[in-house]
Amino acid sequence: MNVNDSINLINGVGKKKEELFNKLGIYTVFDLLFYFPRAYEDWGNEYSIDSAPLNEKVCIKAYVGSTVREHFIRKGMTTYSLDITDGKSVMDIVFFNNKYAASALEMGKEYRFFGKINSFGKHLKSMNSPQFVPVSGDAGKMRPIYPQSAGLSSRQIEKVIKTAIDSLTYIPDCLPDNIRKDYCLMTGSDAFHNVHFPENEDYLIEAKRRLVFEELFLLQIGLLRLKIKAAKQTSIVIKTDCTDEFLKLLPFTLTGAQKRAINEGMKDMATGKPMNRLLQGDVGSGKTAVCAAIIYNVIKNGYQASLMAPTEVLANQHYKTFLKFFEKTDIKIALLTGSLTQKEKNAIKKDLADGKTDLIIGTHAVIQKDVVFKNLGIAVTDEQHRFGVNQRGLLTAKGNNPHVLVMSATPIPRTLSLIIYGDLDLSILDEMPAGRQKTETFLINSDIKERAYGYVKKHLCDGFQGYIVCPLIDTDEETDSEVASSVEIYNNLKDGYFRGFRLGLLHGKMSPSDKKKVMNEFSEGKTDLLISTTVIEVGVDVPNAVIMVIENAEHFGLSQLHQLRGRIGRGSTKSTCILISDNESDKTNERLKILTDTTDGFKIADEDLRLRGPGDFFGSRQHGLPNLKIAGLISDAETVRETHIAAEKLLKSNPDLSGDNYNLIKSRVNKMFSHGLILN
Repeated sequence: MNVNDSINLINGVGKKKEELFNKLGIYTVFDLLFYFPRAYEDWGNEYSIDSAPLNEKVCIKAYVGSTVREHFIRKGMTTYSLDITDGKSVMDIVFFNNKYAASALEMGKEYRFFGKINSFGKHLKSMNSPQFVPVSGDAGKMRPIYPQSAGLSSRQIEKVIKTAIDSLTYIPDCLPDNIRKDYCLMTGSDAFHNVHFPENEDYLIEAKRRLVFEELFLLQIGLLRLKIKAAKQTSIVIKTDCTDEFLKLLPFTLTGAQKRAINEGMKDMATGKPMNRLLQGDVGSGKTAVCAAIIYNVIKNGYQASLMAPTEVLANQHYKTFLKFFEKTDIKIALLTGSLTQKEKNAIKKDLADGKTDLIIGTHAVIQKDVVFKNLGIAVTDEQHRFGVNQRGLLTAKGNNPHVLVMSATPIPRTLSLIIYGDLDLSILDEMPAGRQKTETFLINSDIKERAYGYVKKHLCDGFQGYIVCPLIDTDEETDSEVASSVEIYNNLKDGYFRGFRLGLLHGKMSPSDKKKVMNEFSEGKTDLLISTTVIEVGVDVPNAVIMVIENAEHFGLSQLHQLRGRIGRGSTKSTCILISDNESDKTNERLKILTDTTDGFKIADEDLRLRGPGDFFGSRQHGLPNLKIAGLISDAETVRETHIAAEKLLKSNPDLSGDNYNLIKSRVNKMFSHGLILN
């Protein structure tokens, strides 16, 4: 048997069982090898009946000392019990509605029993529905526990995997020998044996280390190959540097970091190879001005530009900002979003295709099939973590190897960015524009909420604006009733504490036109206080808004709270953010206090990632990237770094992975990047 064989060739896998495995995405022996245990039972540490601790799963070696006793408890419930002995003490074994399991135990035969110890009476112990194997059999000291599904138990999966591994004559190893030796890794064959049926805990640790390294190494190879693939020649060469001309349009002076980032982009675009760059900076660091400078250069060199944002709120904000940046130029800008009428969309698309529009700004609407550019020179995506590799690819496919600029206001730890943005060069804005005030942040409980509201009211009376942010849109039976919704808070405050002030309400379930109306009124100063959900997390830039209250702050991640806080402090006035939480958990309070101690987005991102994990960090899995089966981006952060170095070293010496020795790497990477990366 080999790893590419169908699982129906494994002894014991019939048509029905094959279909059940197929539902788990398992079609071949190879797929089966990568169905890793979620946990392990330690059968190696055996206890006597007397020494076995209560309420813990343990392994006991004992003889069956009685025949099965059947007890009818009630309709639908019958127990089957028997005694076992280790020669010194006796214990009761009980099975519920499982005569087959009880009758499988033979009188006088020795078994290993694994289960939780219970007690009844003063000295008697029992074990309910234990796992058991004959002592003469090969149970293994550590038994794997697999994720179960309807129709397939962990033990059934274990049996099939054991049969498959025992039947394999050879498990091919995709890691070159020199890499295995450099990083002291066991062979692939040993790793698969020991991750499924470890000889002991040390072997299991080494097996996991090897497989984690392998998975991350292949991921890094794929991402770096994407980078190499994107580095092919382009006819879009930006020969004339118009940066100084653009800077004269601005009413402010750029920071050194902004100038450096512009210079990095301009150097990229002059090489004859497409720029593929991530512009990463904290809230308020001035990414938009850098982006505008680069777009200005591209347009002035005779090309079109596209800017894609994840929400209409942000797309509208960018549209207004770029109109201001380019108001003294002849650059023509259009906004393309889903809320436009079909007639409006058609007119915008026609002008774009005819080359009459220089810059198109929009949401996902800009990557629709019928959006055609005459001469796309640069594709920009903002808040890239909300898009994926595929969506970015759809935008760049609109041109002939255009330059690519990706912006993110969500600071991402360097280790994680090697995975998320492994195919991009990095520019970091680590300097804040002059005049920006640090936002003070306080953590309080609802006992003094009225004082916080009073502080908000004082700012409103002084002519400033503010936000109250809530985690839910509306309360229903399926959500936490203790978490007040934006609708409830709006209704209560409008007719209560903030009666006489102009309040607005903004949430994700509103229509795009209603959202736009609310935001325009707030931006124009027609609204004093905006009650909102996280819709305002990105894209809202109102310098007059200087006060924010975030209700039920424990329901947000640190990075999200930092993003929300970034909506204030955008002018020269000192701003204040008040976090309200009644959660009494020490861990929660420790997490929230980080916001009160620092405004450094990168420090906050590190803590957020450490405390919550990448899934919660992004809200959902990064679209377009492979789903890792065994590696963890936090627990294996050091391995991410190691594999990046190893992958870079290999591709530097053999960028095309030529030679039969690397065919397995190429096929594994192609399987991992099933959305389209092909390594020929």
